[in-house]
Amino acid sequence: MKSPRLETLVAAILIVTSVSVCFSQQSETADLGVDQNSLPAPIGDFEGVRGEVFKDGRLFIAGQPDEDALRRFRELGVTVVVNLRTPAEMENRERVPFDEAAFVREQGMEYVHIPLGGDEHPYTPEAVATFAETLEKHGGPVLLHCTVAWRASYLWAAYLILYQDFDFAAALDRGEAIAISPPPLQGLLGWPLTLVFED
Repeated sequence: MKSPRLETLVAAILIVTSVSVCFSQQSETADLGVDQNSLPAPIGDFEGVRGEVFKDGRLFIAGQPDEDALRRFRELGVTVVVNLRTPAEMENRERVPFDEAAFVREQGMEYVHIPLGGDEHPYTPEAVATFAETLEKHGGPVLLHCTVAWRASYLWAAYLILYQDFDFAAALDRGEAIAISPPPLQGLLGWPLTLVFED
């Protein structure tokens, strides 16, 4: 039988350890310039991008850009383009009629490919970690894109939860302001669905 004193000591050690890990992770995270009192909003007229372009702190979140849009992002100070589309999507010249990776590099920006979608490219914490490393490495504006900003908004919300200590609901609100939408089943049923997370 464990003594209450031993259980209290173990609990205290766990609390101190978790707090120190939290502070350590926060000190290593990137400064995003995100205003937690306002949600990301479309930045207005931006041609050459599928859908709207959103800005949240120093992050631009968008759908697929064309060459002109990528040049404009560079003029806005973007130093790295993070693409979440799969290789199959990017190789389809009917949908993406240019080599984005080569073009981005020609423009003097870094290109980071974190493909998400399908069995070959699952949604994982490792994808979020790669994105976090990119934000840590690049202190200036960053473009995060997929096809229509849907995957990008999910990755952004996950990053805020895992690396910026955002409350789940607050991160989800930010994602919904961009492109996260309620599950179709929720609309069909006519009542909200509740997510339950287990450790």
